[in-house]
Amino acid sequence: MVGRLIETDACVAEGVAWLTAQEPRFADAVAQTGPLPLRRRPDGFAQLLSAIVSQQVSVASARAIWAKLEAADAVTPEAVEARGFDGMKELGLSRQKARYACALAEARIDYDALRLAPNEDVVKTLTAVTGIGVWTAEIYAMFSLGRADVFAPGDLALQESARVLFDLPERPREKALREMAEAWSPWRSVAARALWAYYHVAKDREGIA
Repeated sequence: MVGRLIETDACVAEGVAWLTAQEPRFADAVAQTGPLPLRRRPDGFAQLLSAIVSQQVSVASARAIWAKLEAADAVTPEAVEARGFDGMKELGLSRQKARYACALAEARIDYDALRLAPNEDVVKTLTAVTGIGVWTAEIYAMFSLGRADVFAPGDLALQESARVLFDLPERPREKALREMAEAWSPWRSVAARALWAYYHVAKDREGIA
């Protein structure tokens, strides 16, 4: 089952109301952050290719490379396969990312089917592609597919935000944060939005890394 989808700001607000009723610390966080963003994104090949381009580079660099790919019409599986490894490198991708881009194109993922697949199957399908890890798959499910009950416990900002908000002695590791987030189901995606927003508040206030 796909479960609830987050499609509008009203959906986010519904999730916030549930979370704050269940956990007072989320109420404290949202009082400081203000309304949480919707952050819906398109789904499909181009979105995942963009995620690959953005890995381990600055936002400015990622945007510049992506602009070159768009200008060359190299943002579809067919175009990437036609250009191949060398052609993608010529457009500014590193050897590793060119390999990842080609692997994504060759995977021929059925993106329409993913919209109807359970969260676990979405993650399994995407992480089967070289260059796509669990974090990227969970972010895709959360923001491109709009799943309401997905979390990304491997995200360092979520870990640090949880440490500060819940006054933990140390930053929780991925396994511990995943278990902690089970209490926020069925609105774990909204909990993630709250923690990301709170991270920026805490960073400005406390200078956390």
